Amino acid sequence: MAELNLVEAINRALEWELAHDPAVVVLGEDVGVNGGVFRATVGLQERFGAERVLDTPLAETAIVGTAIGMAAQGLKPVAEIQFSGFIYPAMDHIWNHAGRLRNRTRGRLSCPLVVRSPCGAGIHAPEHHSESPEALFAHLPGVRVVIPSSPSRAYGLLLAAIRDPDPVIFLEPTRLYRLFKQEVADDGEALPLDVCFTLRAGTDVTLVSWGAMLNETQAAAEALAQEGVMAEVIDVATLKPLDMTTILESVSRTGRCVIVHEATRAGGFGAEIAANLAEHGLYSLLAPVQRVTAWDVVVPLSRLEHQYMPSVERIVAAVRKTLEGA
Repeated sequence: MAELNLVEAINRALEWELAHDPAVVVLGEDVGVNGGVFRATVGLQERFGAERVLDTPLAETAIVGTAIGMAAQGLKPVAEIQFSGFIYPAMDHIWNHAGRLRNRTRGRLSCPLVVRSPCGAGIHAPEHHSESPEALFAHLPGVRVVIPSSPSRAYGLLLAAIRDPDPVIFLEPTRLYRLFKQEVADDGEALPLDVCFTLRAGTDVTLVSWGAMLNETQAAAEALAQEGVMAEVIDVATLKPLDMTTILESVSRTGRCVIVHEATRAGGFGAEIAANLAEHGLYSLLAPVQRVTAWDVVVPLSRLEHQYMPSVERIVAAVRKTLEGA
């Protein structure tokens, strides 16, 4: 066991897979000599060589396109995009090729590709370094979308993503990279994809979130507990495919649900969860589902970014609204 922050856990997971699977390669801008802009790949090129940890040009389209070709021919590439705001030029390859390769070839080829990218606000970066684009990728058939919320979750989920035979978009909340440390067993043990994790049991309301927002969501649950409100906290972890079973079972016990995410409200992934609750869990609900999200504006500069993101106070207020008339 080692005390690791999230970026160190990412590094350990990459190191484990490079050491134990010769098909794994890492590529991206500055991932080799410099060890990545956040140092997630530091030391890997020195240990495994420039043929397996490749520095690329500043060309996101080329990075992902090359990685798809590698994956189609038996390698397991892990491509890094420096910031989520830079990923959009590669959307053509992800949408039209990575997610469709298995279907297009009727199973003859698969695409065991991981695209890693930092995401989210809270580190005083410009707006194109601070976006939360998970809903865009969740809309794509054939692509998994994973967002870890802690060092141990990042380690286990990244191992599982690299071992998965299909493409995975792995979004890493920059605000969590060095926010806290956690005991992580560097033993190569993967966590399951496609399942939610229940972080806290409760009976009065279900709080659903993912990524960095679990920090505020759990703080809100603690604040509510001081008022006698027991909140169940669910970490979605894998947004696509979505484990609605866990969420529905929780809401069947609590009768109320508040969804929290850092992405903007309109078209956000919280709406997908709310729609599923309306379709499949309506008779369990004692109050309308509430969403606590970022505002529908461009991520502001650093002075205002914490007003842009959901706060503990806004989450608590949404829970109180679901309890009105109870």
